[in-house]
Amino acid sequence: MPTREMLFSHGAALLRMSGITFSSLCLLVYLLQENIATILVLENRDLQDSIKPQKVEFRSLNFNNTLHWQPGRAREARDTVYFVQYKVYGQSTWQTKADCWGIQNHVCDLTNETSDIQEPYYGRVKAASAGVYSSWSLSCRFTPWRETVIGPPTLAVVHSSRSIIVKLQAPCSPYKRKRGSKIPMTNYYDLLYQVFVINNLLDKQHKVLVYEGKHKVIKLEDLRPGVSYCIMAKTYVPMLDRSSAYSSRQCTMLQ
Repeated sequence: MPTREMLFSHGAALLRMSGITFSSLCLLVYLLQENIATILVLENRDLQDSIKPQKVEFRSLNFNNTLHWQPGRAREARDTVYFVQYKVYGQSTWQTKADCWGIQNHVCDLTNETSDIQEPYYGRVKAASAGVYSSWSLSCRFTPWRETVIGPPTLAVVHSSRSIIVKLQAPCSPYKRKRGSKIPMTNYYDLLYQVFVINNLLDKQHKVLVYEGKHKVIKLEDLRPGVSYCIMAKTYVPMLDRSSAYSSRQCTMLQ
């Protein structure tokens, strides 16, 4: 029975007869392996880039602060999951949000992690699919106090024969006092209320500003009996020159 050494020697002789040296064959195999490895690396890198999350941004309403993103340019696979971290501007260490680690949603609630409303924060997201991880996608700097959207006040309307009493209540933050009640946004901003009246007899779309100030109870007088009026309100922050959206309409018919 031929030994391994004999087979090796015989194979080398055949290669020499074909004009191919053993060293040349080794080099050819090495180059093929290198090319295959390069192709795999490039394909892996392309997949990493294609699943990388896009448009990472904070959105905030009354200090309810959430991080949002969109899938990468590749069609999102069923097994695609996302990982979220955050940090305060200037810190070197990123913090992991445990509830947003390996999730399939495109939003992560960071309200509690960004509760110091004067601090600037960053968030970042990466994706994983088929065992491949993208690089991180970074949000812009986010400062809750400056960038949160303040909602409109809630209002209640009580009418008499020729007047309407409007009761206003500021929107609340998600943060609570020691007794458990939510802290209103008036604790963080010098808010003004803007009250608008729509006379449905004249124009159902035309809003007239009838009050701007800090009072929570407003009495609108000298109104016409038998006419339907609708009341809407906004909050306004003079320091930031920013108004909220309109509240829902509260309509009433004077007797």
